[in-house]
Amino acid sequence: MTSLDKPTEDTDQTQPDDARAVTEAALFEAFGGVRGMVETVLPGLLFVTIFTVDKDLHLSAIAALAVSLVLVVVRLAMKDTVKHAFSGVFGVVFGVVFAMFTGNAKDFYLPGMLYTLGMALAYIVTTLAGVPLIGLILGPIFKENLSWRTRNPGRKKAYAKASWAWGLILLAKCAILFPLYWWADTAQLGWVLVTLKIPPFLLAVWLTWVFLAKAPAPIDVFAELEAEEKAEKERQAAQAAESGETTGGRHRREA
Repeated sequence: MTSLDKPTEDTDQTQPDDARAVTEAALFEAFGGVRGMVETVLPGLLFVTIFTVDKDLHLSAIAALAVSLVLVVVRLAMKDTVKHAFSGVFGVVFGVVFAMFTGNAKDFYLPGMLYTLGMALAYIVTTLAGVPLIGLILGPIFKENLSWRTRNPGRKKAYAKASWAWGLILLAKCAILFPLYWWADTAQLGWVLVTLKIPPFLLAVWLTWVFLAKAPAPIDVFAELEAEEKAEKERQAAQAAESGETTGGRHRREA
């Protein structure tokens, strides 16, 4: 083995690890990681816990809304991204409004359930249309935007598989929750819903990681644009220098 062969083998071995690391980082950024999961689960968990104990809809709703606002304030105080915390607040607000309007505590969960159903359909419909939703979500994070649609077919296939996984997992979740909305009481529905918050999500994220880790590397369209801009500036500088030399030579001949 020559000294030139060895670095090539090391590079080949590290590429899969690098791809996995990049994919993990992108998924963490897109879905919020452990902290995002806590912010998603905590308001609903507090609501169902308080309602199970004293059956007080108003107290349960206020507590859930208060903890959501606290999570946002903590994010702001730490100068961290608030998109996951804000999404939790909006979900809780809609749930509180529904429950207060109807007087039925189970309606606290209805907006979130409808959102889950809508997302399931969105994943499936966009995949059938050739623009899988998970690619639209992760494309900007990978700095590839929509280049995977026409320039990276292997990556488009991975995004399609991941979107199918998300859509079917969320549909299965809805198939459990909506019958319970009609047949179970508020506490039973709440505990099942809290239980189903994390495992299906983790399964979908894991499958997305599996599909993308095996897919071709993303095309960094931002780096391409920067390279094109740099090349254009160099070309203009070369033209300017050439024009200056031509002008100087003409002036010398005239002198």
